[in-house]
Amino acid sequence: MPVITAQPNDYELPNDGLALVIIDMQRDFLEPGGFGETLGNDVSRLQTIIPTVQKLRQVFKSKGLLVIHTKEGHREDLADCPPAKLNRGQGTLKIGDEGPMGRILVLGEPGNEIIPELQPEPDEVVIAKPGKGAFYRTGLEEELRSHRITNVIFTGVTTEVCVQTTMREANDRGYECLLVEDATESYFPEFKQATLDMIRAQGGIVGWTATAQQVIAAIET
Repeated sequence: MPVITAQPNDYELPNDGLALVIIDMQRDFLEPGGFGETLGNDVSRLQTIIPTVQKLRQVFKSKGLLVIHTKEGHREDLADCPPAKLNRGQGTLKIGDEGPMGRILVLGEPGNEIIPELQPEPDEVVIAKPGKGAFYRTGLEEELRSHRITNVIFTGVTTEVCVQTTMREANDRGYECLLVEDATESYFPEFKQATLDMIRAQGGIVGWTATAQQVIAAIET
């Protein structure tokens, strides 16, 4: 069985049941004028991982492996956005406000779409999620089960929020999880590093981490 050279130890690849999950690579987080920038963040930091995520996606698809995208967004009436979320942050715009790319974090608005460089293809799954974790009030678990997925490779943004939350949820559900170090990013480099350290601490209490090249080398074996 091929393995990915990873931390804290090698990650065994299954004969089948492997999926790539791309978390929230959407315009509201990665492009100027979106929610990320209104919170005072440098969105260019997140854009640096685009080529790496593209390459991973290409390799997974070339092997006939499942690719899943998530995007965070809410209904037009914001009925699925509780006050505890709506009123957080000190940005110039809040969720639901009208911005340069339409209403912030509202499903169907231009800013809520996945960036053009990673536009989902017809054979890829797209999960719209109202929370930080991709299992909360979504069909993600049903998709994974229907494809008999046992192992999940995580990429996307941001490392310490939506990516880590989803990875921890997946770990609790019994999936073997690996985070690709150079295919995830944060507005805060120290938060990303802390997340990587937490995931692989104590013998991989949440899962494994590896570079994109290490993942690709194993999958292409």
